[in-house]
Amino acid sequence: MTCSSSTISITRFTAAALIALVLGGPVRGDVPADLLAKARDAIAKRDGIAAEAPLRAAMRQGASPDDVRAELGEALLLQGDRREARKVLYGGDFRAESAAHGWQLRGRIELMDGRLAAAGQALDQSYRLSPDNASLWVDIARLRFSGGEQAQAIEAAERAVELAPQDPRALELRGLLIREQFGLQAALPWFEAGLRAAPDDVGLLGEYAATLGDMGQYRAMLVVCRKLAKVDPGNVRALYLQAVLAARAGQTDLARKILLQTGTALRDMPAAMLLNGILEYRAGNANLAVGHFDRLLRVQPDNLQARMLLVRALERQGLHQQASEIASAWAKQNFATPYLLVLAGDAEAGLGNKLAAASYRERSKATGQRTATVISADQPLPVLALAYGDAPNFAANAVPYIRGLIASGNAGQAVSVADRLRLANPGGAEAWLLAGDARLMAGDQAGALDQYGRAAVIRFNLPTLQRIDYALRAIGKPVEANGVLARYLRQNPGSPQALKLLSAGRAALGANSGQDAIEGILQQRALRNLS
Repeated sequence: MTCSSSTISITRFTAAALIALVLGGPVRGDVPADLLAKARDAIAKRDGIAAEAPLRAAMRQGASPDDVRAELGEALLLQGDRREARKVLYGGDFRAESAAHGWQLRGRIELMDGRLAAAGQALDQSYRLSPDNASLWVDIARLRFSGGEQAQAIEAAERAVELAPQDPRALELRGLLIREQFGLQAALPWFEAGLRAAPDDVGLLGEYAATLGDMGQYRAMLVVCRKLAKVDPGNVRALYLQAVLAARAGQTDLARKILLQTGTALRDMPAAMLLNGILEYRAGNANLAVGHFDRLLRVQPDNLQARMLLVRALERQGLHQQASEIASAWAKQNFATPYLLVLAGDAEAGLGNKLAAASYRERSKATGQRTATVISADQPLPVLALAYGDAPNFAANAVPYIRGLIASGNAGQAVSVADRLRLANPGGAEAWLLAGDARLMAGDQAGALDQYGRAAVIRFNLPTLQRIDYALRAIGKPVEANGVLARYLRQNPGSPQALKLLSAGRAALGANSGQDAIEGILQQRALRNLS
């Protein structure tokens, strides 16, 4: 795709000028400065409706669509009308001074639609026209993160902040990436800096509130949510966060009432599916809960929490056969959690299979660290090899093939395949984690720990923490593992998984140290929430 707006715009303007000279009419093509200024001011305030009106008026007064194409496309995007925005942005060319922004918006809409290659091409064109545009670097960072290039996304976000230290979008994105890279606590100053520059910014208020909630600072979260609702009445993010807060406080009816106000806006959001299911289950509507959990499991088949909740809801309805089918595939694996084993045992008991039920319940009582086990591949190894050969650098093909190789006893080859994927995607934390997993299954715990540590530099989230904890304990370093957990909890004090790991880890070193650690952290959180 080539941007030729300058040549085409000049040609069209020249033709219009000649017609005007012959017929004595006005020269078309100029955008009234006052209307353009109004539109840009509304866009800066993220008010797409107020931006669209003066642009339409400008066209009625003689401006050509090309003259307002970029601004009108952005106004429609702000309104959430991607279909009409796409028609406008691809309906012609841009005037020379707005071409860089127009190409950027084309890239943005392609990114929204998940067409990463097309987004990259459009953003590259915008970069060639305006390489020092902070807003463009924000979109580049979002594109890189969506493509799994987290390290490159961090570099792009840093560049955006460097170019525009007060830009709300740059500060918001930097905060989001810091949250992924280091944790919740480290992200707060970035959101706070953004809100100092733009106190009523909807995006910053939403991320700030969500981060406070994840940290357990619910009173502060509620204050920010109320501000968000005041700035943007009916904002679904504010409603969702308030519903979460009500659910955590045990106010099921209130949470359901708040969530209903979001309509269908959050229908396909996994977290909202989970929340809806939990609320319906609490309200005694197990049949509705089953629907929400089943839909979530179809979207995220490896979501263990959704699987356990679905089994529990099925059991409440007395659907033991369905509950057994959902639970048994995972309950038979070595990595099955105690609670899943209990649920599987209940399902088998409901079917009258006493021996199977007793076996699951006995396994659920086992303590200590479980051996890492690979998730089984769902296709024969030759089939997985064919798919991998077609596109070896894509995780969707490499991951099942690695699972199949490990299951067939070819752990060494699995390491080679994982390393090839890592080399092709060096900025993706998941690629480093996969390389570590392959080494772990090959018996190289130290090598796995090295790969996990490199992943943590890019993205230190819960999956990375769990792997580091496992590898450190596997090589006989429980004190170091507890130290990593404690550091993670300082950044993410509301993480129940990390709390459980630290409790178990410290209990293994001393009689009551695990419980003492939990109580200490909980007391600190309680004091912080009272302040």
